[in-house]
Amino acid sequence: MPEEVVAHTGTPDVEDEYEGIMRRPDVMVITLADMEVPAGFDPRTLIAAIEVVSRSNPDNDWVGKMGDYPLMGVPVYAIFDPRTGSGAVLSDIHSTPDGPRYAVRKDFVYGEDVTIGGWTIFTSGLPRYQDDGAERDES
Repeated sequence: MPEEVVAHTGTPDVEDEYEGIMRRPDVMVITLADMEVPAGFDPRTLIAAIEVVSRSNPDNDWVGKMGDYPLMGVPVYAIFDPRTGSGAVLSDIHSTPDGPRYAVRKDFVYGEDVTIGGWTIFTSGLPRYQDDGAERDES
């Protein structure tokens, strides 16, 4: 990534005060300049939001955030699902009668290279959840 862009984890949250939505993506791709704010990040300044699906609440990422992120103006949303070894990259927000939605969805399986924004993620070594609920490192 260019020096002015980071893949950030942790706080602060991404907050859309107008919509009344606050989220904390697992990874936020954002410029350093857009991180220079006193409170939550403006979702419209994110380059991408990346989520790793939790075993206990997959609908949070596949349903809830898939509706919230385009409403908040997050331009690219990537989902990695260690339960299934698959995911999706969503982009191109457009208006629908039910509100903003992503127009483009590119599904992938672990082992394929995935493009998120202008970057490529190599997924062949990503860990998967084991059947007993623990995570497994396949690297």
